[in-house]
Amino acid sequence: MNRRKNGTALVQTRPARIAMVALVLAATGALTATFVSSGGKGTADAATSLDQFVPIENVPPNVQNPRPAAGASTGRFTVDCGTNGNGKFSPDNPVAQPGIRNGAEHVHDFVGNLAITANSSNADLDASGTTCRNGDKSSYFWPVVRIDKSVRSGKQVQQALAQTQPMVVCPSVGKRLRAVPTGARTTVDRLLAELDRQQAAANQRMTASRGRIDAAFNREVIDSLRARRAAMIKQISTTITAAGGNQPGLVSLVECDVSYDDMHARMPGSAHRASAQAAQAANPRIQCPTLRDKLPGVPDRALAEVNRNLDDLDRQISEANERLVTSRGQGGPAFVDNAILGPLRAKRVAVIDRIATAIGRQAPRPQGLDAFARCTLDQAPSTPAAPSSAPTSPAALPDPQGPNFELPGNTGGIVRPAQVLIEYRGNPASKVVPMPKFLRALTGDAKPTSRGPANARATWTCSGFTDRLSDKYPICPAGSQVQRVQDFPGCWDGKNIDSDNHRNHVAFADKATGACPQGFQAIPQLRITVAYDIARNVQVKGQYALDSFPEENHNPFSDHNDFVNVNSAQAMQRIVTCINRGKNCS
Repeated sequence: MNRRKNGTALVQTRPARIAMVALVLAATGALTATFVSSGGKGTADAATSLDQFVPIENVPPNVQNPRPAAGASTGRFTVDCGTNGNGKFSPDNPVAQPGIRNGAEHVHDFVGNLAITANSSNADLDASGTTCRNGDKSSYFWPVVRIDKSVRSGKQVQQALAQTQPMVVCPSVGKRLRAVPTGARTTVDRLLAELDRQQAAANQRMTASRGRIDAAFNREVIDSLRARRAAMIKQISTTITAAGGNQPGLVSLVECDVSYDDMHARMPGSAHRASAQAAQAANPRIQCPTLRDKLPGVPDRALAEVNRNLDDLDRQISEANERLVTSRGQGGPAFVDNAILGPLRAKRVAVIDRIATAIGRQAPRPQGLDAFARCTLDQAPSTPAAPSSAPTSPAALPDPQGPNFELPGNTGGIVRPAQVLIEYRGNPASKVVPMPKFLRALTGDAKPTSRGPANARATWTCSGFTDRLSDKYPICPAGSQVQRVQDFPGCWDGKNIDSDNHRNHVAFADKATGACPQGFQAIPQLRITVAYDIARNVQVKGQYALDSFPEENHNPFSDHNDFVNVNSAQAMQRIVTCINRGKNCS
């Protein structure tokens, strides 16, 4: 079976690739193979095999850089945000799964913004601290790489899949709404209930896929649901605004996904759940009960005050989450309770009382809101729950546990990056314009198996071989680092900071010319290069791999990277000026 993916010329047949790697093993004296990865097959075959590792010398050069035309922007602006020295690890994905705790189902390295979680608002991000030396509060995050010397069996993965019911998971709209005017409350509640019914109906359709992965069927279910959710969510926003409320667009909450969460409970490595006495959450988060979806309709005269206080509640949580990161290791067992949770509860009591008072001036004062003041350190197993009318519910997904921040199926020691290079680059066909603040962007696809490989990108290479990228894990020459080179879209639609599938508001430039598609304009194009020092014997034995969704089984073609721009307008203008003048700046 010959195949060429994303410009990566790996055209050997499967037996030939296996034989080729076998020769490498023999030449290096490594006669015992350990299999870890499913690779960039773009199919549901999750069998792990060393043919998903390739000596980088065997990958032909395939990177094409368009020649700059007249009027090009040839500069480069670099940002130093460190290598996640603070240990901000999290299974949240605030870009692709906003509002969904543990939405990534694998652990990410985070650099830049210190407060960001799946629930962070733009105001929270703007108020955060950062690891970036120039004050950039943007968030940059990617799945961690692990070294795991245990053998994973493809048969075990297939057995786990055979027992799994795929589920549709959607962000909660009710938990992200601003104050709903009294005149809109009944209509909004009806529309929220309809969103639940739509999700339940999609889950009913997914029963046809129990025990298997059908990427085409998954896309059809999600695309159909997206269209109906987009219309319903737009109606919610319009209803609130027409009634005098202030409800910005909710487009980030439109996209749903097909989850194979239940595979985690059945995958090799899930037994580590039993070691709860030694468990600790990766980047533990503050968990507070949501108030936005519990409030009654708010009288018109109280809307602005209630919204200010709801925003204060969110900001308090973000500040507490940031303190968890920056104070890690301080104090004794009671430190978090006394220094973070206790003061947070006192602040929340005051703010919640202000909300109740504001409503009570114009309508009956809501009772029982004090129950929403107490927060906890979020380490309890949980997963996005299906609507009550859904046919089944997935098994609870635990927080990452233990000293290696492990999830079932994602085990082994995390390899800290040796270097992280963040670059904003120009466009070979035109000048660039500033990115809008709070622009969301992603590159690659975390689920090429269950969604299809259309958005997946080859990212793997070795230092000294950046003229080639592979969709397989590279085996590098002695002294060469394993690298992931991740290019983000460099074109923007000029209007939106997000879109209903988190992709359509940005686009990649033409590979041959560098020109943006019609209707798009060039912005500073983000490239993140993550480099690792991984022992050559570990590479040759196939003992390093990405954290991944369970159905991907550490597929190297599932590599991806996410970004939220929180540069100030002034900082972004400096980036643009540097790039358009053809300079190298930092």
